[in-house]
Amino acid sequence: MAQLSADADAFGPMLTIEQAAERAAEHITAVAGSETVPLAAADGRVLAADIVAPVDLPPFANSAVDGYAVRFADLAAAGETRLLLSGRVAAGADAADVTTENRAVRVFTGAPMPAGADTVFMQEDVGLDAGAVILPAGLKRGANARPAGEDLPRGDTALAAGRRLRPQDLALLAALGLTKVAVRRRVRVAIFSTGDELNEPGTALPPAGIYDANRSLLRALVTHAGAEVVDLGILKDERESLVRRLREAAADCDLILTSGGVSTGEEDHVKAAVERAGELAFWRVAIKPGRPVAMGLVAGTPFIGLPGNPVAVFVTFAFVARTVIALLSGTQPVRLPGLPVRLGFAYKKKAGRREYVRVSLAPGPDGIAVARKHPRDGAGVLTSLTETDGLVELSDELTSVAEGTIAPFLAYEMLTG
Repeated sequence: MAQLSADADAFGPMLTIEQAAERAAEHITAVAGSETVPLAAADGRVLAADIVAPVDLPPFANSAVDGYAVRFADLAAAGETRLLLSGRVAAGADAADVTTENRAVRVFTGAPMPAGADTVFMQEDVGLDAGAVILPAGLKRGANARPAGEDLPRGDTALAAGRRLRPQDLALLAALGLTKVAVRRRVRVAIFSTGDELNEPGTALPPAGIYDANRSLLRALVTHAGAEVVDLGILKDERESLVRRLREAAADCDLILTSGGVSTGEEDHVKAAVERAGELAFWRVAIKPGRPVAMGLVAGTPFIGLPGNPVAVFVTFAFVARTVIALLSGTQPVRLPGLPVRLGFAYKKKAGRREYVRVSLAPGPDGIAVARKHPRDGAGVLTSLTETDGLVELSDELTSVAEGTIAPFLAYEMLTG
């Protein structure tokens, strides 16, 4: 089970994003258990053990181009070299009996290098003359030839345990001849929304009712993070019921993730329910949109309570919950650097908190993209997410930025992968 300090004061009244991540890293333990899956089902999974290359990659020396393979020692020290042709080797063919001494061999991309040959001339660089080739001077030894193990020598670590597999990783494993791989089991994440005003999409709305968008958002975000979703639905604002459901979720899942009810209002019961069912570590992070983000333990199971507004859910998931899921999955969270963009707006903010501004990008005259702020920036405005490309990050110490300032931009794809 994960362990987290019960002393909320040790975390301070307001944590930076980095401090929140550090606290999680100190006290959250990766889930136990692994399984072996075929490569076709391994995308997004976390490696349970190092992969050591069982063969050289490539497994034999081969030509990188269509051309003519020769022994470098047979080339003239200066000027052109004329060599008779001796055979033809295509990709997949056997080159064992092809003569190379003082000869040139016609080869094609991927063809095995004939014994003794170590250099390949590209076909467009040579001349042909009655069964011979005329080779220009100046080519270096080993040019256009790929030695065995050039990409990865046998016995070297191809991929390390804890890596979240990507399509290019699967290609590498396939090139090594592997058909299956040991991966950690998926983290089970219980999600639910809270609020008496919430209703399931597809049902009739009562007066003052709204449809629950947050669970659809969280289901997708959790899945993109490589975890398994356990959807517990909508829970009403009733403290005893919340305490019971939190304890039930803790017994079955590795992480409990909620939205709503973590602020200080009289009807915000989730924070109090967590304190009843377990222990609360912190509940405020210096981030906007967001801030009321609760984290703690329920019967040893990590709990994260996100705000109720959907934009705040998106942002706080990206910078807090995604980190926790990565740690529970046995991998390290990836924090890619923002891409530099030029602000097409001026902005004022409070010092002491990180702010994320929803923007759309447009080409700039000097090659640097221009970020245009969405006209509606409320934390409940879902179209401010669907009509923009990503977030501009404004650091904690800033109080204002002028139009034309260069700032880091984080595309939504960077925050949900």
